[in-house]
Amino acid sequence: MACLERCHCCADGRRHGSILYSILKSRETAAEGPGPRRAQAGRGCSCGSQRRVALKSPQVACKAASAVLVKTLRFVQNVPCFQELPLDEQLVLVRSCWAPLLVLGLAQERVHLETVESAEPSMLQRILTTRRHGEHAAAPGRQHPPSAGEIQAIKGFLAKCWSLDISTKEYAYLKGTVLFNPDLPGLQCTQYIEGLQREAQQALNEHVRLIHRGDQARFAKLNVVLSLLRSINANVIAELFFRPIIGAVNMDDMLLEMLCAKL
Repeated sequence: MACLERCHCCADGRRHGSILYSILKSRETAAEGPGPRRAQAGRGCSCGSQRRVALKSPQVACKAASAVLVKTLRFVQNVPCFQELPLDEQLVLVRSCWAPLLVLGLAQERVHLETVESAEPSMLQRILTTRRHGEHAAAPGRQHPPSAGEIQAIKGFLAKCWSLDISTKEYAYLKGTVLFNPDLPGLQCTQYIEGLQREAQQALNEHVRLIHRGDQARFAKLNVVLSLLRSINANVIAELFFRPIIGAVNMDDMLLEMLCAKL
C-alpha cells in the first residue's frame, strides 16, 4: 500500500485538468507514436528503479573517486607492455576502460557509496529543460543525476567483490584483462593486445589454482565479476563522481592530460 501511495506513475487521473500535464502528455504521445496504449499498463510501475539519487556526501566520495582514478592511471602507466603501445592505442584502451577500472579500484579501496534521493524536477522545469536541450542539441553529456537502478548496479558490483575478498594480485590480473581489450574499434595492434589479455587471464587462473586450491569455482566467480563490469556505464560514473565537484567535464580530455602526466 505504501508503494502505491508514493507512486506517481498511477496518478494520471488526478492531473488531466492541468495545462502543464496536457503539454507534457502531448509530447509523450508524439514521442511514443501511435502504438496501443493498453501495453503501457502491463509494464507495471518502474518508478523505484528510475527515481534519481545523488551522493550523500559528494565532496568526500568524489575526492575518494578522484584519488582512485589517479591511482588507477598510475597502475596503467606502470604496466611495461602498455607503455610499449603507441600513444593513440593507449588512449583508445584507456578511454574505453577507465570506468570499469575505476569501479574495480573503488572495490579494492573499499569505498562505500551512501546515496540520498534527489528532488524530481517539476513539470515546468521539464518543459524548460526540454526546450533548452532542443535549442542546444549539441551540448555533450548527461544533464541529470543517475537513477537508483544505475547506482544499485554499482553497489551490487562492489558487494560482489567484497564478498569474494579479492586479493591485490587478483585485482591486478582483473585490471589487466579489462585494460587489454582487443575488440575495440580503432586499434591497430589487436593481436598483441589480445595476447596480453590472454596472459592476464592465464596468470589469474594460475594464481587462483595455487592460492585457492580448495575453491575450484573461484576462477569462474572472478570471471562473473568481469561480466558484471559490462553493465557499468561510463557516463553514470562521470555524472556521479566528477560532475558534482568540477561540473561538466570532458573525460577524454582529462584522461589524455592525466595519461601524459607523471602521476
